[in-house]
Amino acid sequence: MTHGGIQFEDFQLDRADRQLRRGGEAVELSSRYFDALALLVTERGRLVSKDRFLDEVWRGVPVTDEALTQCIKTLRRQLGDDAANPRFIETVPKHGYRFIAEVKAGKSARGVDSPSNRNFLSLTVAGTLGGGLAGLIGGLLYGAAGASQPTGESSGAVSVLIVLVALTVLTALVGSAGVSAGIAAAQVWKRGPWWSTVVGGAAGGLLVGAFVRLIGIDTFNLLFGRAPSGITGGLEGAVLGGAAGLALWLANRRPGTRLRIHVALAGVQGAGAGLLIVLLGGHLLGGSLDLLAHEFDQSRLRLGRIGALFDESGFGPVSQLVTGALEAGLFTACVVGAILFVKRRLDESRS
Repeated sequence: MTHGGIQFEDFQLDRADRQLRRGGEAVELSSRYFDALALLVTERGRLVSKDRFLDEVWRGVPVTDEALTQCIKTLRRQLGDDAANPRFIETVPKHGYRFIAEVKAGKSARGVDSPSNRNFLSLTVAGTLGGGLAGLIGGLLYGAAGASQPTGESSGAVSVLIVLVALTVLTALVGSAGVSAGIAAAQVWKRGPWWSTVVGGAAGGLLVGAFVRLIGIDTFNLLFGRAPSGITGGLEGAVLGGAAGLALWLANRRPGTRLRIHVALAGVQGAGAGLLIVLLGGHLLGGSLDLLAHEFDQSRLRLGRIGALFDESGFGPVSQLVTGALEAGLFTACVVGAILFVKRRLDESRS
């Protein structure tokens, strides 16, 4: 068997080399039909619905039922299969198809260096870096606002700026890593319906948000003997992750649309999620920083300059709503844009 191959009867399906062989001889298949066969074989014994074929083989390109029927017909012909008495591909009327032959996988077929694992890593890293970019932009904005307050020393203002930038970048990297990993897992190893991408993003955000909040509270208690209540955590992470997952799913449904339009739409959805978080009583980074500033009286951090833009004496409810929407919109746009950019490059390399 070839490296990374899957064997069924006398066929070898090599996903790494994108070839189907029978007794060592190559079997002619188009790139699209190869992807359809690879999906069926990978899901051996499980129903593969029409929606999954559209998402993972045609990648959202609108096609008729006849196109899928012709694809399965061609695969059966090349495999020597019979629809009335199938050995390989079984029809599940009105639902989809199922691969029923026994398969044997080589050691690397699902190993650590498999294409699926490499794609998962690529999408996760892309989303994490996108989140880091959002954190850098947000940190510069919050740092500029915080550093503009009177500190008594010019070096103090610079220190505030550096600390806030570092804090926001680190927070964004950790949060986006969890969200991106959840989304990437749903994209690469999809087993469920369309909302699996939303659930994946929400689950990743929930786990990382809850963990970071727990570590943050423990750190403050250890260093200062008390910790602020209400700082951002699992709930906020779940809502943001779900918004990012939904934005990416919608983008996958319209693959011909320009990337910048998808990024803008993701930003709008993220902004809506940010408003929802604040309205539900949650806090994003700006609200968490304000809580810290008030909890520790000697803190040099003050966000009152932002509140002044909205005729508020401090970082009031309007400031929290606006900054929450901007934070969440920027985060979602950067994460989704980065994942979508890399995913399109990966799809192009497979075509």
